[in-house]
Amino acid sequence: MSLVTAEIKAKSEVYHGDELCREKSKLLLKEVGLPNGLLPLKDIEEVGYEKESGFVWLKQKKSINHKFEKIGKLVSYAPEITAYVELGKIKKLTGVKTKELLVWITLNEIFVDDPPTGKITFKTPSGLFRTFPVSAFEVEEPVKEVKKDKEEQVKEVKKEEEHNKEVNQVATAVKVQEV
Repeated sequence: MSLVTAEIKAKSEVYHGDELCREKSKLLLKEVGLPNGLLPLKDIEEVGYEKESGFVWLKQKKSINHKFEKIGKLVSYAPEITAYVELGKIKKLTGVKTKELLVWITLNEIFVDDPPTGKITFKTPSGLFRTFPVSAFEVEEPVKEVKKDKEEQVKEVKKEEEHNKEVNQVATAVKVQEV
């Protein structure tokens, strides 16, 4: 049974489509101070966020498994993931499991300890936990085109002004010859 009701949806920001949902989920993680690669989901159909309570949900077409290479951990993400988020923390998490030895263990809480230390902790409902470096869950963002520095912009503006001046001189010469 889904925890996402029509009442919750009515009070929430809801997004549809894989590309937009991936962008919004990374943005949300960043806003609450968690690493952007924590939810490497695919084929996301819906993301919702109810700001007042911090309730978040993500729906994807099917469950996926993802291996975090830097720490060698396999994590399973169900078709629906729900949680409550606050600064530096995810609570009451559903739909996420990690494999320890041969057993899948449910995770229900994730938090960043002391941000300068760069540690993130994952807890189970029974109170067991594991701590890893935050960097293991960060994904490099593609670099957007860097704006030209001011010198280049000034040169381009001057070139354009010179070109316009020449065009005006030619136009003036043509008008004089016509008279």
